[in-house]
Amino acid sequence: MTEPRWHNIALFSLLHDLSLSLLASLFAVLVIRWVSEPIPGYTRLVLIWLGFSTLGSVSGILLSGCSKDVKKYASVRSIARVIYALSIKEVVIVAVMLAGLVRMPSPAHGALAVLLDITLSAVALSYIRLAARLYSRDSNVAVKSACKSALVVGTDNAAISLANDLEKEGYDVVGFLSRRENISGRVIADHVVYYCKTDEDLERLQWRLGGVDGVFFPRKSARLDPDGGDLKDEIPQEDGMSMAGHIIKRAFDVGLSGFLLLIFAPLIGICAFMVRKEDGGPVIYRQERVGKGGAPFVIFKFRTMHVNAESTGTPALYSGENDVRLTRVGRFMRAHHLDELPQLWNVLRGDMSFIGYRPERPFYIDRIMEHNGRYRYLYQIRPGVTSYATLYNGYTDTMDKMLTRLDMDLYYLRNHSVLFDMKVLGLTFLSIISGKKF
Repeated sequence: MTEPRWHNIALFSLLHDLSLSLLASLFAVLVIRWVSEPIPGYTRLVLIWLGFSTLGSVSGILLSGCSKDVKKYASVRSIARVIYALSIKEVVIVAVMLAGLVRMPSPAHGALAVLLDITLSAVALSYIRLAARLYSRDSNVAVKSACKSALVVGTDNAAISLANDLEKEGYDVVGFLSRRENISGRVIADHVVYYCKTDEDLERLQWRLGGVDGVFFPRKSARLDPDGGDLKDEIPQEDGMSMAGHIIKRAFDVGLSGFLLLIFAPLIGICAFMVRKEDGGPVIYRQERVGKGGAPFVIFKFRTMHVNAESTGTPALYSGENDVRLTRVGRFMRAHHLDELPQLWNVLRGDMSFIGYRPERPFYIDRIMEHNGRYRYLYQIRPGVTSYATLYNGYTDTMDKMLTRLDMDLYYLRNHSVLFDMKVLGLTFLSIISGKKF
């Protein structure tokens, strides 16, 4: 009974991979038309190119067996098979070009077409597998509903250790309990902190959470921890990404930022013209931020506020789209995140990465450090144009939000990887095109 179903899945996977491969081939040959003079017989060239791309793709998929890696859809082995399949496809295309069946305007155009074809195909097929892995990982959250749920009293090291032990035993730890109202809603060790001072508070919380199977105390006690667990014993936060991951991430940053600077050059020019035209002031806003190693750097943005927005000399946080300091053009650019485009130059230079933690001004870092000195652990990595915390915590205009963002940034620091970064980048892209405000 399972054999026909397996073949159906494998066939679907083959057709899916073939479609993505052909789309990449089509885009590659369209780019050649875009960067060259008019090509005689271009329609015939496209049809021949796609025809042999189909032949090469089918041959590569069948010979490599990548469409059979359904159960291990996101494994290293499946990615290696994808690269093997695409190599066969490109061998077929190069052979056809050498035989003269496909005539590009020049050998350089032909080499560019092949390079674009294999790069776009590899990115598309690999990304869809990695996305499938992330989706399957997220879908496993539903399984937790069958686990016993637990709340842990306190937020100190002992509480965090107990939460980890409970999860190893199969419990679903839904959060920490604290008597400190000012840390309610914070995220510690990937769990939310709930304010709970009395037994009535605990009953209301259990009702709100849909029932909790158990409340666990890290120490022998019949009452809530009186100090609420203030994290006096600090846990060092270490960078969770491997050296190989950092190399891949930096290569990706350089390649993508350079590519986007070229692609968005017309848009950058239009934005610069509009900023200048509105009030004749500077186009680029430069501001000192603190980055990797605690070293200061200058961040670049399109100016969205009036020239004298901080004439008092005291830094002020952006208060939203109704901030009176915004210019008319600046309000539009902020709403659509166009003011961040110059940061592509920061990424290319190495000041920033696409994904990291949002860099902050020294003025606010000093105030964050007064509440939580663990901010210094973020200096191990480059700050980012976007971040995991930005997606879920939004713009930080209060100290409480800054501290919550810090907890989420530290979670990212401990757990980030190439796959994690791809997920954040993909979700950021979806948020931008859907018009989400953050």
